[in-house]
Amino acid sequence: MLLVRIGFAFALIMVSAAPVVADTAGMRGGGFALQGGEALYRGICQGCHMADAKGASGAGTYPALAGNPKLATASYVAHIVLKGQKGMPALGDNLSDAQVADVVNYVREHFGNRFKGEVKPADVQALR
Repeated sequence: MLLVRIGFAFALIMVSAAPVVADTAGMRGGGFALQGGEALYRGICQGCHMADAKGASGAGTYPALAGNPKLATASYVAHIVLKGQKGMPALGDNLSDAQVADVVNYVREHFGNRFKGEVKPADVQALR
């Protein structure tokens, strides 16, 4: 009986930890149902870049986003989210233009970053 309870608890944890995937009609490929920059960062980005955006090293190297001067150029950040680079996976097929804009704006305005210039969904569309 104890093993059944442990198995059930493990299954419940695994289901609740799985990414939220949306019905993605009109999106490229699969998609995430998460909305808003903070939710997207927490649900997708912080697994590698950490909750405080200070990055990490271990099985790979995940750059800090906190205080990172490369984030000053909004189109650079949007391009990396869309197309990926080195160990960073391309997320363009899984995020809408609005989601990319939201997470880029969030990272550029939080974690000690105060970069000017908001990314709009049309800007993201132009980078695709």
